[in-house]
Amino acid sequence: MADNSFSDGVPADSGEAAKNAGSTEKLTDQVMQNPQVLAALQERLDNVSHTPSSYIETLPRAVKRRINALKQLQVRCAHIEAKFYEEVHDLERKYAALYQPLFDKRREFITGDVEPTDAESEWHSENEEEDKLAGDMKNKVVIAEKAAAGEPDPRGIPEFWFTIFRNVDMLSELVQEYDEPILKHLQDIKVKFSDPGQPMSFVLEFHFEPNDYFTNPVLTKTYKMKSEPDKADPFSFEGPEIVDCDGCTIDWKKGRNVTVKTIKKKQKHKGRGTVRTITKQVPNESFFNFFNPLKASGDGESLDEDSEFTLASDFEIGHFFRERIVPRAVLYFTGEAIEDDDNFEEGEEGEEEELEGDEEGEEEDDAEVNPKKESSQPAECKQQ
Repeated sequence: MADNSFSDGVPADSGEAAKNAGSTEKLTDQVMQNPQVLAALQERLDNVSHTPSSYIETLPRAVKRRINALKQLQVRCAHIEAKFYEEVHDLERKYAALYQPLFDKRREFITGDVEPTDAESEWHSENEEEDKLAGDMKNKVVIAEKAAAGEPDPRGIPEFWFTIFRNVDMLSELVQEYDEPILKHLQDIKVKFSDPGQPMSFVLEFHFEPNDYFTNPVLTKTYKMKSEPDKADPFSFEGPEIVDCDGCTIDWKKGRNVTVKTIKKKQKHKGRGTVRTITKQVPNESFFNFFNPLKASGDGESLDEDSEFTLASDFEIGHFFRERIVPRAVLYFTGEAIEDDDNFEEGEEGEEEELEGDEEGEEEDDAEVNPKKESSQPAECKQQ
């Protein structure tokens, strides 16, 4: 059999390699002659050469040594800042005690345990002058008409907290239709801060009236916080952060657990070929999964992307209850706080557009100037 590995004294694989090398050189020449490719390469080289880290590398050793000293000072600043936030937490605890009597009275008005006096219920609206013109007579007529029509006078403020859940998008997204009857029994939400000398944390307490779903009068969610720079990355410290959370055990009444659902599944016997139907419980979407949170990884292993997102969302909701919902509950019930939040975001966008317009005006002197129009979210929780 003939050997085809050589042709004219040249190995076949060597000839193929030479041919490929020639093709590569030809392709390289074509690419390098493309002005767009050259411009992109030049831009990339320019960016690399002007990065802060590349500049630092060019500095003399003595200057780098002084920069390291500045970093040491910055770490000390971060630790002082951490102490500052610890004292802020102490201050929050102090003022929480001053707020609490007002929040207790708020609960009494909501539940109807106490009726506000005329002085307590007096409120001057934005249309105060217009209301004065109408006079007291008009109010008396309206009250008399309602009394004659037999208008009901419900106890307290019905569905106060449930209405807040419905008004706030961050919360309404968590609520399923079968959660709603339960949330209508919610009477109060409280924030409790950790005691002095204890690790920084806060507890959300959800107080329920007796209901047909569970026996707990209070459901709790504890958020654990940290106010210290990370040893591996101290410069990332920006204040206290939630690092983990614990839920509570919900003592569901029989057949009332909305966090699970029962499904039927068919199983076929491998040998006999017979089929049987079994029932099993599987997790169900519900707001009350809020009390059975995902645990942060404490063994150094990183969570997957979906778990990281779920945990971050949970922390955001905890902050929102603590900093917005509980302190300003009536404004989220009426929707005024939501309107304020929307207006604030629109104001930021409007300001940015105005600045962009000013810059365009400087570049184009002949451009006409349009007047700006005013714009009118313990032990690991177990579900039972």
